[in-house]
Amino acid sequence: MLPDPEPVPLTQPSSGVGETVLVADNEADIRRLVELNLQLDGYTVAFARDGEEALRQAIELRPALVLLDVMMPKLDGFEVCRRLRADARTSHIPVIILTAKSLTVDKVVGLTAGADDYVLKPFEPVELLARVRTTLRRARELRATSPLTGLPGNHVIAAELAARLRQGLPLAVIYADLNDFKPYNDRYGFLRGDDLIMMTADVLREAVRSCGADDAFVGHIGGDDFMVVCDPDDVTPVCERVIAEFERRLPSHYAPTDFQRGYIDLPDRQGEMRRFPRVSIALGVATTANRQFRDHRELVEVATEMKSYLKRQDRHSDYAVDGRTDGPEDAPAPPP
Repeated sequence: MLPDPEPVPLTQPSSGVGETVLVADNEADIRRLVELNLQLDGYTVAFARDGEEALRQAIELRPALVLLDVMMPKLDGFEVCRRLRADARTSHIPVIILTAKSLTVDKVVGLTAGADDYVLKPFEPVELLARVRTTLRRARELRATSPLTGLPGNHVIAAELAARLRQGLPLAVIYADLNDFKPYNDRYGFLRGDDLIMMTADVLREAVRSCGADDAFVGHIGGDDFMVVCDPDDVTPVCERVIAEFERRLPSHYAPTDFQRGYIDLPDRQGEMRRFPRVSIALGVATTANRQFRDHRELVEVATEMKSYLKRQDRHSDYAVDGRTDGPEDAPAPPP
């Protein structure tokens, strides 16, 4: 199930309401200047006066961002940045280096240590705020995308669906799922499994492009589950293109003998050998063409229902479009 969308669905606020910035600087005047400007922009500010305190605070507070002075007691900013990046608890936190060193080599050292950006002292408050906003926006965008496929993830998908439904736009949801992906992963390993997932993402992107579905949106729910949001008129050409292209590319992901047989043999949990067919793709579709939906989650539920219906049938690549006209809350299940 997709989560509720963020309050502002398609854009991120420029202010830092609810976000904590850790300012690590041993100069009290700098801390006060930075605090004033960050608080005026809506951020919560925490402080560290030396490198060791900066590390402790970062681990304890898990701030949205660290502003890190280079010249600090105990540990300099470069070393603090290296340790933040080396610790799984803090490696994801964006870091902006504050430095009076303007030489190129010093900038390179900071970026090599893992900093996301740097600001030279003395700085203009407006520049500092711009760097903070930009760095945080990039970090949010990275968190919102799948690291494997680069496609938007759950929260962005939910926001996109909610926004389009709220605007009253004609809407179709295509829920794509791979049949028998787990046996494939068990047989060939997770690296080949990741290759198959990336291939599927590429097939979906190529399908919406080649069909001229310019307003279509492709997202990665997770694992081998994807979602396409498009106009109802684009459903048939997109689904047919996805299936044709998926089947065309699939042979290169199998050993020739496995693909020619059409199945792989693997032991089940009881140790008994079972026969699993080749991976195929199931596309469950829900649209607003014949039904009214009050909530984007209802659309996802119907698309999931159609996808599950397909997965109970013969395991081959196919798509199923919900054609019912009654309300989603009392709709009968698809035929068994």
